[in-house]
Amino acid sequence: MSDSKLQDLDGPVGPWRGTAPLAASGIAVVCFVAALALAWMSAGTLLLIFAGVLLGVFLDGLTRGLGRVLPLPRALRLSVVSLVVAIAVVGFASYGGATIVQQGRELGTTIKDQAATVSGWLSERGIDVPSLAPQGSGKDGSTDSGQKEGGLAGLASGLMKGSGSFVSDAGSVLGPAAAVVLGLFDALGNVLVIAFLGLAFAADPKAYRDGVVRFVPPAKRWRASQVLDGAGETLRHWLFGQLIIMAVIFLCTWAGLAFLGIGGALILGLQAGVLAFVPTVGPLVAGLVIILAALASGTKAVIGAIGVYLAVQCLESYGLTPFIQKRALDIPPATIFAGQLILGVIFGLWGIALALPLMAVIKVLLEQLYVEDTLHEQPSN
Repeated sequence: MSDSKLQDLDGPVGPWRGTAPLAASGIAVVCFVAALALAWMSAGTLLLIFAGVLLGVFLDGLTRGLGRVLPLPRALRLSVVSLVVAIAVVGFASYGGATIVQQGRELGTTIKDQAATVSGWLSERGIDVPSLAPQGSGKDGSTDSGQKEGGLAGLASGLMKGSGSFVSDAGSVLGPAAAVVLGLFDALGNVLVIAFLGLAFAADPKAYRDGVVRFVPPAKRWRASQVLDGAGETLRHWLFGQLIIMAVIFLCTWAGLAFLGIGGALILGLQAGVLAFVPTVGPLVAGLVIILAALASGTKAVIGAIGVYLAVQCLESYGLTPFIQKRALDIPPATIFAGQLILGVIFGLWGIALALPLMAVIKVLLEQLYVEDTLHEQPSN
């Protein structure tokens, strides 16, 4: 048989035989590493886009739900939903904003004073703890810029570095006031980007899904559409379930702390509800803030606040989450915490906050593309 026929049957002959699969594997590895590097360099932008996707999933879910009641065109239903959500947000900010700001200021002062008291109490007993005030601060409250910040101030400074170096640099050059203004503009810009992306995704989610599917070979496009629809459904169920859990935690915490007479009960309940979006880490931070705020009201208030916190956490962990989220997401707690650590190291605070929905999407992709299509097994739920 001639060499050309051998080459057609078995691939290249001679010294190049067997190098094609190796070259393809090398190219795949290089492309994968390049994709990871690009994702790490543009982490903030990618997670901002993912936050927009979550908002789009939320608006799409409300639009679908409204369609079951009112058989209106989708564009009109989305307009109604967006208007109602905007009115609710503005109304809450208008009627509750002043109370939240006032309680937030009082709570900040209380927590700072009580944390300093705890720090002094520990220092008297030989336990060395970092000071809450910036190192090198003088009597006038000024801070020596040549020394590093310590304690919680240093921690906050380190966390803020990951949210925008431009704002940090502007603060060092133009002063604290300019840094605050630029920080507000930065936050407002992020909110506008998320709102725009959410509305765009919710307006025509099928168009964006089909745009992604076009990059898939024609024979696999139906399966790709099915997988993307499954990921979207999982995100939708998880998001609405999580919003219900957050609302229950907010109301229960607010009612319990208000019953105990602890100052700032509204803002404490609000931060507990919001931080419930971040699993594992969020409830711990919320509990620490509640305990520090309760210290100003005495020992009985602290014991009562701990009781309220533990009761709410038990309700969330053993009642709400297993009942509401069982259908949408079933990931062991240790896996969630490990995922938060990895995404937190790679993406910073955004990675920690969005770890659970990201892991939900990854879980769907692994189950359907690897377990079902490659291993030909049914995923265990």
